[in-house]
Amino acid sequence: MADPYSTLGVARTASEAEIKKAYRTLAKELHPDKNKGNDKASERFSDVTKAYDLLTDKDKRARFDRGEIDGEGNPTSPFGGGFGGGGGGGFRGQPGGQGAGPGGFSQENIDLGDLFEGLFGGGGGRSRGGFGQQQQRNVPPPKGANVAYRLAVDFIDAATLSAQRITLADGKTIDLKLPAGIETGTQMRLSGKGQAGPGGNGDAIVTLEVKGHRFFRRDGDDIRLDVPITLGEAVRGDKIKVPTVDNPVFVTVPAGTSSGKTLRLKGKGFSKKGGGRGDQLVTLNVDLPADDAELKDFAKHWKDTRNVRQELGV
Repeated sequence: MADPYSTLGVARTASEAEIKKAYRTLAKELHPDKNKGNDKASERFSDVTKAYDLLTDKDKRARFDRGEIDGEGNPTSPFGGGFGGGGGGGFRGQPGGQGAGPGGFSQENIDLGDLFEGLFGGGGGRSRGGFGQQQQRNVPPPKGANVAYRLAVDFIDAATLSAQRITLADGKTIDLKLPAGIETGTQMRLSGKGQAGPGGNGDAIVTLEVKGHRFFRRDGDDIRLDVPITLGEAVRGDKIKVPTVDNPVFVTVPAGTSSGKTLRLKGKGFSKKGGGRGDQLVTLNVDLPADDAELKDFAKHWKDTRNVRQELGV
């Protein structure tokens, strides 16, 4: 991966808010759901996410700016090789590699930057005894490496905050409680669920992706749904059943409804960060039969005297 700042298209002085905004814009553009079969978009999406992960980790960002690690999070060796390496085995897990679990949950990478820093005394100064004799007093032992994961969450599960059962790289299974306001790119930190180290375990960093749905559409905290109705239901004003992310409910179609009328179902949307839930917006569309003899005969004897196109000037 190239320079993470260039990958996200932000300046090196960019604030965390600017980095998040740039990432969300790119994530929506490059998301796999919108680019099925486009390997280049998928690769770009992965690079953008890795850049975001690095730049939103204050410690890693500072170390990258100092030249201690590269854009992949690997340590830059002061001896011209060895740690960053292109040799076999490597230090980093790959997307979909070992540790993959159910529900689209997969281990993406392992960052050993903290271990590298520990090998060289955490940046402490040298003693008078010469090279290699680091001052170790008051330097805490390094924690294990953080591990990055990606979790694809079903649209309805994300809206209702249904717990996700996942399997970590160590084989342990946990129930992950989703945060309110979840969206693609939301990150969760699982303390102590990373690699083991002298100073304790690192953390697991989980990046969430909200899947699309075949008929629900997200609009901020609201959910939109187009519902077809018959001519009779539109004229009479019948009750109809419509799906929600919770359970189907009955709604009343106002008598004389035209296509495009929208009904609001309170509290049937996504959970909000500040509490409560958004709404579900149901847009009604009158669906006429393609070739119905009775309807054609009715239309022959019925006249609508309104000028429904008057506002168009015709």
